[in-house]
Amino acid sequence: MTSSLIRGRPRRASPSHISVRIVHTLVGGLAGVVWLVLPGMTINTGAPVPDTRAHPPAASASDAARDETSATYLLLPLAVVGAAGILAGYVVVRRARHGRTRAEPAGGRLVPAALPDLAELDGRTRALLAETDDRVRADGEELDFAEERAGAEAVAPFAQALEGAEAELAAAFRMRQRYDDGVPGDDTARRHLLAGIVGRCAEAVRRLDARREALDRLRALEGDGLGPALEVAEARFRDLTGSIAAAGATVADLTGRYGRTATASVAGHVERAKDRLVSATTVLNQARQSSDLGEAEQAARHLRAAEEDIALAASLVAGVDRLAAALTAAASLVPAALTGAEAALAGRRDPAADRVLTGVREDLIAGPYDPLDALRRIVRAAGPPRDGVLSAAARLVARHSVTTADDFVATHRGQVGAEARTRLAEARRLLLSEDPAADPLAVRALELAEQDISRSPQAPR
Repeated sequence: MTSSLIRGRPRRASPSHISVRIVHTLVGGLAGVVWLVLPGMTINTGAPVPDTRAHPPAASASDAARDETSATYLLLPLAVVGAAGILAGYVVVRRARHGRTRAEPAGGRLVPAALPDLAELDGRTRALLAETDDRVRADGEELDFAEERAGAEAVAPFAQALEGAEAELAAAFRMRQRYDDGVPGDDTARRHLLAGIVGRCAEAVRRLDARREALDRLRALEGDGLGPALEVAEARFRDLTGSIAAAGATVADLTGRYGRTATASVAGHVERAKDRLVSATTVLNQARQSSDLGEAEQAARHLRAAEEDIALAASLVAGVDRLAAALTAAASLVPAALTGAEAALAGRRDPAADRVLTGVREDLIAGPYDPLDALRRIVRAAGPPRDGVLSAAARLVARHSVTTADDFVATHRGQVGAEARTRLAEARRLLLSEDPAADPLAVRALELAEQDISRSPQAPR
């Protein structure tokens, strides 16, 4: 289940929602101070952070994600004060949300706890990155339901806010990647970088919250307006019922043609999708009953739970379809890629590469084999591809790896930590520039995500 930060959607403000709004305001405002005096705390690559979703980024989103230039060290003391304020405020409100604020009355005001050490701050930013990522994903799913009912033009302002939030989050993940890479090296600069991550995440959530009430009004989930939204969810539910049966047949066919290794990434997808629809059936019925009784707030809560189940079931089914398309495309490329690799290696002795290519040819003859794995082995044996079939093969493999890791994170919401998400975000960025490092980084992201699931006390839904 998602946290209160992610699913903080009801219009009526609870204490936890108020706390979240306070931290967004406090952190966002103080983050502005730090960014004005210490641009170096953000990314210094000289290029904007790309928006990796299907929607084209709005101008404001691109500006928000643009990396700043070098810092001015004359203003370092003020920057330290700003960073301390951001992080102290963040710590106070986060602890208040869990009833553990370490503060004492002082003239009727709260005195914040001391700034945490770097290790504690590191852990807090990891948690914040994961929560913000889940929030952005959840709002994207809700926007899809809203667009299906109201149309693209009506939801355009909310899509723009989502794109801005995605750009801020992408910047935060890029900063986290630099931090994990050990850049910068000294503790003061690393503390500033963590403060920048907090600020970026706060701004991402602020952009979403700024449109929250307007989106609720558009969806008309209060009073007598729930009916149309329920109809959209129920229509998607019916469509998925047939799609799941088709997905099961697809997995069986792919396993027969390419072997179990080739379909390991979607093993269990069909059963999990069915479980999601069973859950959706229950909460859709509860939403109908609550709506009939005039319990609008409770009905809206059930509807949102049903929409989450339906969206994740759809993601599981889509993962099967994407794998089928990728395997088919890879199988058609393998023979040409083998020829291209042999040509690229001609004239230079590389026994290890020769063994790889020989092994791939033997797999093709023996069958069944995993064409995506075969392409990956060919591309790595041939070295960095420059053009032609090897370049196309490298792009296909990298795109599949990134998509597979992204699907895994999306369908295990709340259980995957920041490290896996950070590697995934970096792999997405590299994929856009056709950097061959995108594939191994996405593979690593998936491995880390799977490790998180194996250690998680929550049972997968």
